[in-house]
Amino acid sequence: MNRKSLIILILAATVLSVSACDAKVRQYKVKVVKEYSHDEMSYTQGLFFQGDKMIETTGQYGESTLKLVEPSTGKALKKFNFDKKYFIEGSVELNGNIYILTWRNKVAFVYDAKTLEYKQTYSYPREGWGLTTDGKNLIASDGSSRLYWLDGQFRQQKALQVKMNGRPINQLNELEWIDGKIWANVYLTDMIVIINPNSGEVEATVDCTGLLPRHLRDEYTDVLNGIAYNPETKKIYLTGKYWKRLYEVKLVEKK
Repeated sequence: MNRKSLIILILAATVLSVSACDAKVRQYKVKVVKEYSHDEMSYTQGLFFQGDKMIETTGQYGESTLKLVEPSTGKALKKFNFDKKYFIEGSVELNGNIYILTWRNKVAFVYDAKTLEYKQTYSYPREGWGLTTDGKNLIASDGSSRLYWLDGQFRQQKALQVKMNGRPINQLNELEWIDGKIWANVYLTDMIVIINPNSGEVEATVDCTGLLPRHLRDEYTDVLNGIAYNPETKKIYLTGKYWKRLYEVKLVEKK
């Protein structure tokens, strides 16, 4: 077993053991409703709906992109490549703008949501990981147990530590706002946590183990990362880094 696999197992076991010790934390698994093609060259970082299309930001130096994607086929209708010095991370739309984080470049970008044209660059004080919105503010993660509420100029409004049964949950990554809750992928695991945005408490866990079957994996396949919610259809979609599939899923409570 390599080091990365060992880390994944340890993190997954930790999250599962913490969630199992308190009945107040609901535990779900996912059931696949439909599956669609996904660009296996996409190191997925940000994923969200724009009408009936999806916006996807992808990472890695020299591979980072901003794409308008047709969900049913996985095809990029528009695609913009970033300079190879940038490692792009999470993204979200708010008030007609698309906001995009970078990992360690200490900058964040703003693009026009309709045209996908560049508008502005802001300095950013920490690592950029996931990004979502409650409709008023941006909400960002940095790989720690903390979430940050930011205005449209990336000025911090508040910070909140995420805990489950009193214990901080680290490695919070890709974020999505769904029905008044924050969904967060726990990096290097197959676990998503559902967070109360007022208290920071984890109210539920979603076990995505086995979502991408073995026959669709190869040496490049990476971890679960990519949560998208379509508010018009109320449907939830999941994918991962270099995954060949995008899945529409529904939650099934564990017994």
